[in-house]
Amino acid sequence: LKGETVIREVKTRVNQCVFRKIVLTNYANKCAITGIDIPELLFASHIVPWSANEKYRLEPENGICLSALYDKAFDKGLIGINVDHKIIFSDSLKKKKNSEYFHKYFATIEDQEIIKAQKYLPRKEFLEHHLDTIFNKQVVV
Repeated sequence: LKGETVIREVKTRVNQCVFRKIVLTNYANKCAITGIDIPELLFASHIVPWSANEKYRLEPENGICLSALYDKAFDKGLIGINVDHKIIFSDSLKKKKNSEYFHKYFATIEDQEIIKAQKYLPRKEFLEHHLDTIFNKQVVV
């Protein structure tokens, strides 16, 4: 084995940085779940995924500021946000309720309302799309 460097052609998301700036500003540069305000740990999470609908990619109502753990859990459908802006858990995440990490990182946020956006609230249709197509679709082993 040898570590080498290769040149690859990649697709780049144009204006993703603008979307990130708008979303983070909309949430006062804080995770909408935890209030963490370390920019390096924050993501402008798409409610309707980038790949799912070109029209909504840069709409501020399609973004929620989440820290790394909750961004990934949201992307993978382990957590959802209902139209009342409350956090809900997938069946597979609920199966982990006896684990130490569940109590440490998840138990306290169930049914918690996310921090209110300053200007652009998550659009109801986008939240419904996430609940219908992503939430509760993954199985945790």
